[in-house]
Amino acid sequence: MGATHVFKPQVHEFSNEGATLMEADVLIIGSGAAGLTAALQLAQKYKVVVLAKGALSDGATAWAQGGIAAVLEPGDTFESHIEDTMVAGGGLNNRATVEFVVENAPEAIERLAKLGVPFNLEGNDRHLTREGGHSHRRIVHVDDATGWAVQQALEAAAKSNPNITLVPDRVAIDLILGRHQQRFSTSGRIHGVYALNRKTGKVETFTSRATILACGGAGRTYLYSTAPRGATGDGIAMAWRAGCRISNMEFMQFHPTCLYNLEVKNFLITEAVRGEGGILKNPKTGHRYMPDYDERAELAPRDIVARANDAEIKRDGLDFVHLDISHRPPEFVKEHFPNIYEKLMGLGIDITRDPIPVVPAQHYTCGGVLVDLDGRTDAPGLYAAGEVTQSGLHGANRLASNSLLECFVFGDACAAHIDANWARFPKPPKVRPWDESRVTDSDEEVVIAQCWREIRQFMWNFVGIVRTTKRLERAQHRIDLLRREVADYYSHFRVTPDLIELRNLVEVADLIIRSALARTESRGLHYTLDYPELAMEAVDTVLVP
Repeated sequence: MGATHVFKPQVHEFSNEGATLMEADVLIIGSGAAGLTAALQLAQKYKVVVLAKGALSDGATAWAQGGIAAVLEPGDTFESHIEDTMVAGGGLNNRATVEFVVENAPEAIERLAKLGVPFNLEGNDRHLTREGGHSHRRIVHVDDATGWAVQQALEAAAKSNPNITLVPDRVAIDLILGRHQQRFSTSGRIHGVYALNRKTGKVETFTSRATILACGGAGRTYLYSTAPRGATGDGIAMAWRAGCRISNMEFMQFHPTCLYNLEVKNFLITEAVRGEGGILKNPKTGHRYMPDYDERAELAPRDIVARANDAEIKRDGLDFVHLDISHRPPEFVKEHFPNIYEKLMGLGIDITRDPIPVVPAQHYTCGGVLVDLDGRTDAPGLYAAGEVTQSGLHGANRLASNSLLECFVFGDACAAHIDANWARFPKPPKVRPWDESRVTDSDEEVVIAQCWREIRQFMWNFVGIVRTTKRLERAQHRIDLLRREVADYYSHFRVTPDLIELRNLVEVADLIIRSALARTESRGLHYTLDYPELAMEAVDTVLVP
């Protein structure tokens, strides 16, 4: 984008204490890789406001250990990366999307390097590691904490940009539609969002010409998840309520190797441990079992490895399986996985000598808000990028290290389309403030805690790694009851962060269950004992509000 001057709507002074309205050119909900990528591109010409649910670094980006996939190795090709992505995705991927993302990957890596991301080097070249499902070494990384390094670089660039306003501790409630205008409209256009200020407890109004959802997935729908605490499907639920189609929510990726520890929850053991030679063993027998399940052994795609781990645990009544990389030289292990080594040493596990106890855990939401190659949703003025979307990249199963890549490519795509079509975006209308005139403070917070626990438990048991129609129907029955309870509660009491998240969890859980019931085959991450075979044709599940 050039530096051509354009008219900018007034951005009002905004403080944590008093303001209730903020107007900007572009509003971005989410402060991770996708949101900040879009913000930095747009800020060359426009005033951008970025909302974070908590602290700026609390999202999934900072948690990403592995790396970013890109064709950089001699002998590797775009076609090979595309094919690996299609194979992992069970043929459900949109090939045009896969080509678009893969071909833009090297440029995304270069932009990150220019921002100061200190990718590991091997000689004068970037060190490339390999992960499950990849036919070549093509994963650039920063030790085993790539996401944190990327998040810090993007945040630093955003904080230093005068056209970007970063607003933490705002919990998005609902998108602002025509019905929220002072002059009622049924246009379907999105004009911003209502969000709860965590510090004041007040609901604030953020309006804009264009809005980008970049607020992550719905991992916390499940009891065991590697996702951050805030991954409650907020963007997916808000888009659904605003009239957008949602696609492929049955494809919940379960990471094969989450640390099993009663004191430390949700600590991921990166895919790269297996990529660098780690092997999976049954702790009861010592048997290396992955070759029994797939000829690619530990380098098989995640859905296959997760089901194998689940099968071993259930068959032998285990609490966990072992991931062992102790046969590699100690210095190699420490150099490649310094953060994992340090973390586990603190728990009494020396990974240079001891196996790591691991279990599968929900890891990534492959479905979401349906978008095109420009990041456009069904609602005028609303874009989306990253894990909140179903872009066609992942299909039935995400290939390792394609997730951060999708954030960069689609964050940029959203920004480019907004810039190219800026003249078509009307100035936001006057909207009504949030109405609390008919609600009171809650006198039974226990209801929220109980519903939270109930959803996550039955989703894990009935809508997990291996499914049956009966289990899904049981889950549907329970979610129908909870929807009514939560709707009644929401209508009577003032919103709190927990209530907002619970309302969204109920919504996305329902979308997951409905999507799973609609798919009468086993493909990728959706495996059902009642329909174990693959259907002849690969078809997306698309839910219409």
